[in-house]
Amino acid sequence: MLNGIGREIPEYLDGYGRCKPYPSSETGTGGPGLAGCNEKGSHHGEKYRTDLKVLLDEIGIENGMTLSFHHHLRNGDHVMNVVLDAVEAMGATDIRVAASSVFPVHTSLARLIERGVVTQVRANYISGPVADLISSGKMKYPAVMYTHGGRARAIESGDLKIDVAFIAAPLCDKAGNISGADGPAACGTLGYAIPDAQYAKRVIAITDTLVSYPTPMTEISEMFVDYVLEIGCIGDPAGIVSGTTQITRDPIGLKIASLAADVIGHSGLLKEGMSFQTGAGGVSLAVAHFVSEKMKAGGIRGSFASGGITGYLVDMFEEGLFESLLDVQCFDHKAVRSFRDNREHQAMCASRYGNPHNKGCVVNQLDIMILGATEIDLDFNVNVTTGSDGRIMGGSGGHSDTAYGSKLAIVVTQLVKGRLPIVRERITTVTTPGESVDVLVTERGIAVNPNRPELKVLLEDAGLPVVDIRRLYEKACSLTGYPKDLETEAEIVAVVEYRDGSVIDVVRKV
Repeated sequence: MLNGIGREIPEYLDGYGRCKPYPSSETGTGGPGLAGCNEKGSHHGEKYRTDLKVLLDEIGIENGMTLSFHHHLRNGDHVMNVVLDAVEAMGATDIRVAASSVFPVHTSLARLIERGVVTQVRANYISGPVADLISSGKMKYPAVMYTHGGRARAIESGDLKIDVAFIAAPLCDKAGNISGADGPAACGTLGYAIPDAQYAKRVIAITDTLVSYPTPMTEISEMFVDYVLEIGCIGDPAGIVSGTTQITRDPIGLKIASLAADVIGHSGLLKEGMSFQTGAGGVSLAVAHFVSEKMKAGGIRGSFASGGITGYLVDMFEEGLFESLLDVQCFDHKAVRSFRDNREHQAMCASRYGNPHNKGCVVNQLDIMILGATEIDLDFNVNVTTGSDGRIMGGSGGHSDTAYGSKLAIVVTQLVKGRLPIVRERITTVTTPGESVDVLVTERGIAVNPNRPELKVLLEDAGLPVVDIRRLYEKACSLTGYPKDLETEAEIVAVVEYRDGSVIDVVRKV
């Protein structure tokens, strides 16, 4: 047969297969095309746009579509609200929102759920008005709550199909190369947006800072971006710092942190080349402080610290306590600046961080992980999804991923909070299974999972206050009284997925 430029080619060759004539509808321009799972068009034309409404009309937003957003601007994000306002104005209905996380700032999403325009939310973490609406049964379909690694797995496997991904881009050029390292709304690494960019059918980079081609420190390549939209403001970087990112000064919190550091010190893992991750809460950061003192005293240098990076981990890195930082999101502005300026402060995508189905993820390289808990039961199952009142107030994020992967997963918490026992016979919602949790540290003692008898012996031999978790439960109840069982309705308002996609629990209407 003749191809498009008049050359004779065979229809089929043994060892090669069927020949596609140049040019053809299958190859588009006749070239090899972009390898990947997303449906991309050829963009020899102009990607740059300045009118969101016109662009949405051009794309063709349809009822029932799944739109995705990332949360690196956290409670300062403007992009989700701007886009959803425009989608509502178009008259679209039955919209599914796949956001890596949802914060109180996302008022448009709350309003659209109430009006029935958005019928489902899929996210790793949900707080604020959106969480309250879902908990009250005001969304048509149950929410789906992932882990950070589980969301990446769902996108890459096709379990979560994204029609259009909207990526808040602190820096971007007209071809679509994106960086979070600089600009008025610099947020640092963009790890949670990368799977969306690679696998969504259409990808729109939304920026307020256009730079010359090519964007410096590109994290998301133009290869994956269909359109670049310039708007006035993508967000307020002050909102990145949401919640506690300072070491606690509370004496009880400091006692817990000191005990947790002692657990680490006697575990056999506090040694040259160790790896470490902690959250951004006050007690967790205090653990990092006490660990850093032990590292300095022992002349220990770790290999890496990972996760969402805080300024305190940056300080440890710059003091030479770690060789590198592996960062999936920046929790404060010191972390953003460090990512921009330090070569060994490395970005990682959500899949590399915690996807259980790839060929290796960072959580599996972790030695020590410090975790929080809303509740923990006698089997060491942990809840960080709902409050004791049953209302959604967060989600796993990296909790389940890191608990599974790390050699030593330590939960740190006060025994009683707000006159409620944290250790319970049965927790409200299971986020992380107890088989992944090794130690619970409270101000009243340390409980070791029966699955780790050798660790219990090490801690007892060191003279640490090791007690059975049931004793902690009884002590908590002696202070608060035994908690009553939570009354909920039969209606399921959210499905809690474990990192592999299996359902670990459900949340019922309060």
